[in-house]
Amino acid sequence: MKAGKIPETVLKRSVLRQLKTTRPEVLTGPRVGEDCGVLELGPDEVFVCTTDPVTASAVDCGKLGIHAAVNDLASAGAEPVAVMLSILLPVSCEEEELKEIMAQVEQTCAYLHIQVLGGHTESTPAVNMPVITVTGIGKAKKDGYLTSSGLKPGDDLMVTKWIGLEGTSIIVKEKWKELSERFPEAMLEEARDFDKYLSVVKEAGAASRFGADAMHDVTEGGIFGALWEMAECAGTGLEADLRKIPIRQETIEICEMYGLNPYGLISGGSLLIGTPDGYSLVRELEKLGIPSVVIGKATPGNDRVVLNGGERRFLERPRADEIYALGQTDEEESKTPRQ
Repeated sequence: MKAGKIPETVLKRSVLRQLKTTRPEVLTGPRVGEDCGVLELGPDEVFVCTTDPVTASAVDCGKLGIHAAVNDLASAGAEPVAVMLSILLPVSCEEEELKEIMAQVEQTCAYLHIQVLGGHTESTPAVNMPVITVTGIGKAKKDGYLTSSGLKPGDDLMVTKWIGLEGTSIIVKEKWKELSERFPEAMLEEARDFDKYLSVVKEAGAASRFGADAMHDVTEGGIFGALWEMAECAGTGLEADLRKIPIRQETIEICEMYGLNPYGLISGGSLLIGTPDGYSLVRELEKLGIPSVVIGKATPGNDRVVLNGGERRFLERPRADEIYALGQTDEEESKTPRQ
C-alpha cells in the first residue's frame, strides 16, 4: 500500500463493510467523514475507558487487541460497550492483510457483543509490522466500578484459568515449524488454541457481583508483573505461593525450550482477583466452568514475597515481558495451521 491514509474505496471495502455488530448505546458509529463516535449512557452511569496497543506479535493482532482492551474494562467491573481502533500498517502490507485484521476484529466484537465506534487506518514506513491500538469504552454504575487500589490487607489473591495462555499461543503460532521438530502436533494444536480462553469478561462479572475488592488482568509482565502492580497500586504487601499458581504443562515445556520464565510471560485470559473470601469465589466460578485457585494473600506493609517450598524471595519490579526475548521470527516459521 502507498503511505498515508487508506483510500476511501479500501476503507469502505475492507474496513467498514466488515463491521456489523451494533449496540443501542451507540448513536453515531464509524463512517467516511466522521471523526468521532457518540455514546449515550443511562442515569447514574459512568464511562470507563482504557487503551492498549498490540506490539508483541502481528499474529492475530485484531483478536488480541480487542480482548486486551475489553479485559481491562471487565477487570474494572465495567460492562464493555465499544472500541475505537488505530491501525498502522507497513507499506508492504496488502489489502487482504487489512481485511483479515478487520475480520478478526468483527468476529471478536460479535462474540463479546461490543461495537466498533470509529478509528483511523493508515499505511506508514514508520512500522515494519501491523500495529493496532484499541481504546475500550465501557459503562458502570457510579458506585459499581473497581480499581486495583481497592485491594485490602487480608484479601485472598486468586488467579483464574492458567497463566501464560496468550504468550504460549503466540509462540506456537510464530514458531510452529521449529516446535514441531520437538513436540507432537496434537500438543502444539492444543497450545495454539489457548487463545480460545482469552476473555475474562465472564469471571470478572462474577467476581464483581460476588464483592471482589480489586481485579487486574494478567497481561504484559505475566503474573509476577500483575501481582506487583496490584500491590503497588493499593500500597500493600503480598505473599504468593509459586507452587499454587496454575500453569499448563504445554506452557512449561515450550518456555523451557526457549529459556523463558513463564511467570513473566504475557498471560491474557488469566484474571488476578483480590477478595475477602477467595475460597467461596472459587466455588462460584467453578459453577460457571471457570477454574481458579487461591494463591496467597495481600498483607500489611510493602513486602511482596513469593514462596516456593522452603525458599522465600522478594518479588521484583516488573521487567520487559518474556515474549520479547523470543526475538524476530522468520516468515516461514509463522505458517502454522489455523482453525
